[in-house]
Amino acid sequence: MNNNQKVVLVTGSSSGMGRATVLYLAKQGYFVYAGSRTPEKLFDMRSENIYPLKLDITDPQSVENAVPKIKRIDILINNAGYGLVSTVEEVTEKEMFAQFNVNVFGVMRMCKAVIPKMRKQKSGVIINISSFLGKIGLPLLTFYNASKYAVEGITDSLRYELKDFNIRVHSIMPGFFDTNFARDNLVTNRATFSTDSPYAKMVSGLAPVIVAQINNGNSTDEVTKLILDIIENKDSLARQTAGDKAKKFIPMKKELSDEDFERRVRAYYDL
Repeated sequence: MNNNQKVVLVTGSSSGMGRATVLYLAKQGYFVYAGSRTPEKLFDMRSENIYPLKLDITDPQSVENAVPKIKRIDILINNAGYGLVSTVEEVTEKEMFAQFNVNVFGVMRMCKAVIPKMRKQKSGVIINISSFLGKIGLPLLTFYNASKYAVEGITDSLRYELKDFNIRVHSIMPGFFDTNFARDNLVTNRATFSTDSPYAKMVSGLAPVIVAQINNGNSTDEVTKLILDIIENKDSLARQTAGDKAKKFIPMKKELSDEDFERRVRAYYDL
């Protein structure tokens, strides 16, 4: 790393969108700390511009151990996350907490750790990888929805808090992307997916459709290029969408009443 390089910290870098972002930004000349609970999965991409970093965002001690090792952080990309598939009735306490511990509290821990560095530098960019489901509810994804709604709220509030310190905060709301998310980052509740579940009919109809849409989603290239544009354009919008589903549903949500939008979603997913 040389003194002229901008330094990026990416969470959840071992696979999917996080890994693609690390590789893309490094190729653009940024020095990237690739954070992961399993940094050994990152050793294959270690280079002069990529440094694998052991970082578990659910563990405050891990965050406290990792972030001070980085002298300067110009950009934080809160990418780590997963989706819990469960009904509200059947979810366990452990599953509920785990979903929010990663998707919400993990974002807050990272911001809390990094903001002091950016504030002293009087500059910084924080990009929260949210989801179009942070603005739109779907059954079986209530907890993922709620966590991403929370990320949108965090983004809005931090924009006010950090503006005077020249720290920009943005969110990206992707639709469904082909990142192995359905295989690696969806956690299913056993009771919900049991044939004895009172929601079995809904699960059998909706779950395969959602998985298929994820597996046939857009390329990660769209998101990585959008991240770079936000970093380099100080006039970037507070939040931006990426992918077909996000670009279809988010504008529709703004145009229609809640009831009309719900009818459209019910028809689209045959609910």
